[in-house]
Amino acid sequence: MSRDDLFNINAGIVKGLCSAIAKYCPTALVNMISNPVNSTVPIAAEVFKKAGTYDEKKLFGVTTLDVVRGKTFYAEKAKIKVAYVNVPVVGGHAGITILPLFSQATPKANLAEGDIKVLTKRTQDGGTEVVEAKAGKGSATLSMAYAGAIFADACLKGLNGVPDVVECSFVQSTVTELPFFASKVRLRKNGVEEVLGLSSL
Repeated sequence: MSRDDLFNINAGIVKGLCSAIAKYCPTALVNMISNPVNSTVPIAAEVFKKAGTYDEKKLFGVTTLDVVRGKTFYAEKAKIKVAYVNVPVVGGHAGITILPLFSQATPKANLAEGDIKVLTKRTQDGGTEVVEAKAGKGSATLSMAYAGAIFADACLKGLNGVPDVVECSFVQSTVTELPFFASKVRLRKNGVEEVLGLSSL
């Protein structure tokens, strides 16, 4: 199923869910994991605006799966335990909009430019790779659940006042000229405390 197919199905579902959120729990943090995230997050924002409940600090596009993939592929190539790796992933949550910043990965590993290109492409095409491995009969459901749990846990830490909780997410942003952009965000009690810039590329 293509992202266009998902849009046709999920746009209506997102509209209905967000209408209910606006009515019954308008101050909730909303973690949007329904694909295509690049489209469903703006749809959610418009539904909340129409209802008069939009708070850009409380709407998140969950892009953690891209981070998990970037970290995994980087750790494998650098021969580092993935638990110690951090790779910010910015942009969006589809194909070439997924931009893993291996130049900012920690710990540093001196990977060749060719390796970086391969890792970038693999991170961008991770979902397709899984669908092909399953012969079109499924997607990365377990990985998506894992990524969603990581991001939900980060939001709960922020709500509980844990300092310096930073995750990548597709949010309303002024980092670029685009209205929404995935980058690192600092989470606190009210949702997004700060949208962090891209740093040195």
